[in-house]
Amino acid sequence: MGRKYKFHDHQKLHFVSFATVNWIDVFVRRIYCDIVVDSLKYCIENKGLELYAWCIMSSHVHLIIGTKNGNLSDIIRDMKRHTSKLLLKTISENMQESRREWMMHMFERAGAYNSNNEKYQFWQQNNHPIELSTQAMFDQRLDYLHYNPFESGAVAHPPDYLYSSAIDYYTDQKGLLQIAGLS
Repeated sequence: MGRKYKFHDHQKLHFVSFATVNWIDVFVRRIYCDIVVDSLKYCIENKGLELYAWCIMSSHVHLIIGTKNGNLSDIIRDMKRHTSKLLLKTISENMQESRREWMMHMFERAGAYNSNNEKYQFWQQNNHPIELSTQAMFDQRLDYLHYNPFESGAVAHPPDYLYSSAIDYYTDQKGLLQIAGLS
């Protein structure tokens, strides 16, 4: 991985995206989305993660994050490790998951091609962090992140999407996660 895609200044805000291997549409069920939400809550409460915006799409996650007392690389690494283990277990045990065998096969196949894995690989290894050095960059990424569900056709209005911080930004309601910088 080149220097372009690494966290350099952990005190700055970053836009981060990470996706499932082969862009598998895992996050089409609430049970899987809730695992990511719970992990983000844990990182906020216990690891110093400051979450400024977020959105879980069917195959990937977008975040605008910062930290005052942590290492963003470590936080994201630990979160991805934890969620991958829990998501793989949940998928493999979910007898109502019609794509269970196919998904587990795809995760196992991806894991076989990467020596960093024991057996399965859930997330792609990269995070593509982009340092948000100006307000204009922040605003552009914030709009992109919040309009992603609208552009995909999932909702008619960004605040209607449950797994996003759009409700926090565009209404007087609170979403599922604590958003830094908003009162």
